[in-house]
Amino acid sequence: MTERETSRQSIRGRDLRVDIVFAFTLAVACYLAWQLRAVLLLLYVSALAAVVLTPVVRATSRFRIGRVRPFKGRAILILLLAVAGGLTAFGFLAFPPVIRDLHKFADDMPSRLPAMLEKVKRIPFADQINTDEVGTKIQDFISNAATYLLLSIKNWAGAVFGIAMGLILTVYFILEGDVAYRWGLSFFPPDKRPRLDAALQRAEVRMGQWLLGQGSLMLILGLASTIVYVSLNVRYAYALGVLTGLLNIIPVMGAAVSIALALLVASIDSWGRALGIAIFYLVWIQVENSFLVPRIMGTRVGLPGLSILVALLIGSELGGVLGAIVSVPTAVLVSVLLDEYLVQKEPDDIKLEVGKDSPQ
Repeated sequence: MTERETSRQSIRGRDLRVDIVFAFTLAVACYLAWQLRAVLLLLYVSALAAVVLTPVVRATSRFRIGRVRPFKGRAILILLLAVAGGLTAFGFLAFPPVIRDLHKFADDMPSRLPAMLEKVKRIPFADQINTDEVGTKIQDFISNAATYLLLSIKNWAGAVFGIAMGLILTVYFILEGDVAYRWGLSFFPPDKRPRLDAALQRAEVRMGQWLLGQGSLMLILGLASTIVYVSLNVRYAYALGVLTGLLNIIPVMGAAVSIALALLVASIDSWGRALGIAIFYLVWIQVENSFLVPRIMGTRVGLPGLSILVALLIGSELGGVLGAIVSVPTAVLVSVLLDEYLVQKEPDDIKLEVGKDSPQ
């Protein structure tokens, strides 16, 4: 065997060992990522929230309070206090009447249940339902409601802990995001970093525009729904209006949940009120899809409706409600990266984009 053949065999053996080590390391990394998927999702959501909220923090830090201009830390504190104050006010206004009505409903249920079941029997095809069995199950559920609440304390505590950790991580990402960002870029070759940096900067701008557009839609829907609920004399009109606006941050799913909740509350008192709410939402959907979304979100996000729907389905399947919330910003990030690295552009398109990005 010649020296050249020996050298080739040595190189092949070394390459094989490198491939084996790489495959083993990749398998271990995938296993650890799967085991830590909840933590990784929390980190990703917190980092994404920091990216989206950073323009808000910068805008807040530009305002002067007397002679004092709040720096980044004070701007974050102001935003946290504003959010905490809003949630506290919402809780004090919304929860007491709801709890009072639920307590009264539970006390009156044994006497009102037979009359309610008689009304159900008048509905077409409802005679196929065993109303006696349904009534027994409802009474058992109400009597054991306290037990169910105690058993769910662990889940509620876990959810509260996750939200608190998410807020803390978001604050840290906003404060030290530049350091983490530069550290992440250091993993790429120096000649590739400027292009990736420019793409990520464009994604950050589009995410901020998404937040501004989504906030505008939430505010418009919250005000419009509150006016309709108050006009129809629906219970908890102000609380439902605020909740409707807040839930609109989740595309499609948030609107569906708010519609179902409003219809349920309205139908307790009057089917006419429920019909009025249904008509309002039908009109709102048409106005939102034909006028508001194209004007507010179309030019800001730059994603077609099908892409948003697919992103929502994937996000909700992978991460539940959290995944649905971050699905659109994630789709914006993926769209920018695909457009930068995979989409083959014509020369005219490149010139057009350069003209758009260049200062006027």
